[in-house]
Amino acid sequence: MADVTYYVALPFTIDDAGESVAGSGEELQSSTAAMRRAETLSRQPGNIGAVAFSRTGDPAIGEFSDAVVLGQFGDVPSDLSGL
Repeated sequence: MADVTYYVALPFTIDDAGESVAGSGEELQSSTAAMRRAETLSRQPGNIGAVAFSRTGDPAIGEFSDAVVLGQFGDVPSDLSGL
């Protein structure tokens, strides 16, 4: 199977301990759509920020490259290596 690129918008909130935590990611059709959605998510009540990223790989074997951050909005953690 050929490589597939997924585009995701991921919001962040603050937990009870005051730590940033990722919310539920939303898959979108393009990098532009992911950036727009992340910007919108960053302004929704309860969210402190959001990030748009992409990952490319082969879903048939479960191998994907590291995430590529497309944009950050609001207050997001400085370490996004877990994407």
